[in-house]
Amino acid sequence: MHPVVLFDGECNFCDSSVQFIIKNDPKGMFHFASLQSETGQELLKKHHVPSDIDSMILIEGDKVYYKSAAALRICRHLKGAWKLLYAFIIVPRPIRNIAYDFIAKNRYKWFGKKESCMLPSPSVRARFI
Repeated sequence: MHPVVLFDGECNFCDSSVQFIIKNDPKGMFHFASLQSETGQELLKKHHVPSDIDSMILIEGDKVYYKSAAALRICRHLKGAWKLLYAFIIVPRPIRNIAYDFIAKNRYKWFGKKESCMLPSPSVRARFI
């Protein structure tokens, strides 16, 4: 089973993050679903994700990662120097999440919000569930 990235489909920053992952994931390891989609909602329920989580979510097998842990685990599998960011996993989670929460809290204000989820290009459509 491929790891699944759940993202806010209305957030421009989140959309850019998904596009970045696709561009730097040449093996096509990650699959994607928006949090607002039926599939996204089913995965949230299946993995008992608390409703107050405002984060990109990574599901790998039976494990669920939020916030900075999700971002760093994704980086670990990307091409190039991005995988080096995984070294920050040694920083205690509460400290890592301060920066993550600051960006997440301001993402709509800084990057804007969309009316609907993006439509992936035909070449990557199969990676969206």
